[in-house]
Amino acid sequence: MKSYVSHSLEETAAIAQEIIGVLALRSERSSVATVVGLSGHLGAGKTAFTKAAARILGVTEEITSPTFVIMKMYPVTHSIWKKLVHIDAYRLEQGKELVVLKFDELANDPANLIFIEWPENVKGALGESILSATITFSIPSSKENERTIGYVESPTASI
Repeated sequence: MKSYVSHSLEETAAIAQEIIGVLALRSERSSVATVVGLSGHLGAGKTAFTKAAARILGVTEEITSPTFVIMKMYPVTHSIWKKLVHIDAYRLEQGKELVVLKFDELANDPANLIFIEWPENVKGALGESILSATITFSIPSSKENERTIGYVESPTASI
């Protein structure tokens, strides 16, 4: 696991830039989507990271958490990916609930970069072979303006 510390949105954006670069290198010859789980408590930085990544990928729309609509899709201007799919599984209880979102189709398209907040809520649909990586977000108890961001690649991912 690679671990980062962020004290600001600017530092989070720099971390997102590095991670997007690593994901792009791993995904160049992939035949499936790049699926990344974003784990952490409420307010730990999952959506802030997604906003930074979206800007890096050329998304011009305002990025908001899809907590109530579950999923949002954004066109990107990237050499590998054409679409950023942002899923918030906070309100989901089982992996089979992703069927309604046509998750299998999304996950089989190598032009998609998929971020899933709260992937533990749908783990039944996300075997190790689907997740390309997991990014964890935490707030050290004594430092509310600090975030620890951990990045782990899934060794058995299909990319």
